Amino acid sequence: MPDAADTPPGDRFPHETVLDCSYDDPEAAALVTTSLRQDIDRIDGDRSTAAVAREGSTVRVTVRAADLTALRAGLNTWTSLVDVADRTRAAALE
Repeated sequence: MPDAADTPPGDRFPHETVLDCSYDDPEAAALVTTSLRQDIDRIDGDRSTAAVAREGSTVRVTVRAADLTALRAGLNTWTSLVDVADRTRAAALE
């Protein structure tokens, strides 16, 4: 039987949700993306994982989890992190 670490993430984490956050310009999205990427390795765990990507002015956070409880927890975490990154970016511009 293969080790769980050898199983592709799609099999280990069958539940997924995507957060798409739109910003006024690509520079704002880039700042938020950079901030979020710092947390990827610190937060991923045995029951959930996340990926952060940017396309133009949109930041996409994909949260995958082994179960719905872990998905909810991951979604709460990443929603909070996006909010903090956005508020910090906005405060720096004032």
